[in-house]
Amino acid sequence: MAASSAPTPAVAAPGTGGVSPESGTGPTGLPVDTGSLNVRYLLKGGAVLSMDPNVGDFACGDVLIEGKKIIAVGPNLNALGAIVINASGMIVMPGFVDTHHHQYQTALRSFLSDGLLSNDGLPHGEKNYLDYIHTKITPVYRPQDAFIAELIASLSQLDAGVTTVVDTSQVGHTPEHTDAVIRGLQAAGRRSVFVYSPGVGPGNIFPNDLQRLRRQYFSSTDQLLTLAMGGEVFDPAFRTYWALARQNGLHIVSHLVGSLGQETLVEQLASEGLLGPDIEFIHATRISEGSWQAIAQSGVTLSLAVPIEMTMRHGMPPIQAALNHGVQPSLSTDVECTLTADFFTQMRSTFTLQRALINERALNGETNLPELLTSRDVIRFATVEGARVARLGHKVGTLTPGKEADIIMLRADDINVAPLNNVPGAVVTLMERGNVDTVIVAGRIRKWRGALVDVNWPQLRAALEASRDYIFQAAGVQRVLF
Repeated sequence: MAASSAPTPAVAAPGTGGVSPESGTGPTGLPVDTGSLNVRYLLKGGAVLSMDPNVGDFACGDVLIEGKKIIAVGPNLNALGAIVINASGMIVMPGFVDTHHHQYQTALRSFLSDGLLSNDGLPHGEKNYLDYIHTKITPVYRPQDAFIAELIASLSQLDAGVTTVVDTSQVGHTPEHTDAVIRGLQAAGRRSVFVYSPGVGPGNIFPNDLQRLRRQYFSSTDQLLTLAMGGEVFDPAFRTYWALARQNGLHIVSHLVGSLGQETLVEQLASEGLLGPDIEFIHATRISEGSWQAIAQSGVTLSLAVPIEMTMRHGMPPIQAALNHGVQPSLSTDVECTLTADFFTQMRSTFTLQRALINERALNGETNLPELLTSRDVIRFATVEGARVARLGHKVGTLTPGKEADIIMLRADDINVAPLNNVPGAVVTLMERGNVDTVIVAGRIRKWRGALVDVNWPQLRAALEASRDYIFQAAGVQRVLF
């Protein structure tokens, strides 16, 4: 199946989702054609967590949406003619932003649950990410495998309230593979930053396909899909890629892991004048003090994948090092072959780890300690800072009039949350995917009353399972259930 003809199984085109145009809503109350020009609806009576200090928060507030934009936020809004959606019992807040996710690996979920990043210190024959996922399995991917993985990863995160992703899928083996990744992102209808990255094999032409991709997929800045450039610092040619990205006005995304020989690399890059706010470093574990100073001084942005870093031996997540240097991190999920891609896990892990480290220092008698993270702090990492790192802060990340309506509604009256006593605390310390009631991207409702709109999951699951079977067979990898 060629990427150019790859179908979008079980996902309908943007539309009514089976609702009645005559009444403005369907049998389930879903408004018609949300996200379309002049369609107005009001989220009424929720606990509004705007994440914008100039807007404020409201124990009982409303959010008015017209087309894809937020028009107003506040209590008792006058919205004559707007369809009213009852938000009572819910927390209304910005959607989460995942700043680093290898979405092409969806068919490999839980395959490497017990594995580490590399074979350092592993028993002979134990699975590790660099040898198994990166070197053994990824090269056998076909375009259709990349497509279905991208589509389902995106839909799955939409279901969990993650409205934006920076997709670092390193499977561009051929132009057809790259097209398949992009079309999977498009088919999902989620806000995505596609990080143009190389693959392997004779068909890999990275970065020579950049101009075609820009013309074909990224000619407009007024769309859900935007473009960034992969330029991994472990690639000997990364300086060339960085220069090309800057010539084309693209931000640069690169992993940085000190234990893989990159402890002082940032200091070298600073001495060459190569750092700047157009760079996103991922992980930044076990790097030198000089590297942190260079990151802070240059405005480089940061993505932390805290659960993965703890689990796979990247090194201790550098939450406190970043904060000590005035660097506000974003959060990311990394790889589903090892851990879940929901953001409640990301926030809770960040919250509990930082507090555990500082609390232990306090119990050991240290004084003048850093402040403990609050629930609102980690929500800010997951929304405001995520949007900034994705270079989308002008569009999303807060509930601000004039920004695009990327909004989630979380059930605070569910059995695991009620009674609601503190909004940020409930989101970070109590909630999970099942509390995500409604998800909105650019004004279009994508999840409604707990279910994705216009998605046939059994059909998608069958396609993903077939892809999994092919990938494992082609790679000579056995699937062991127990």
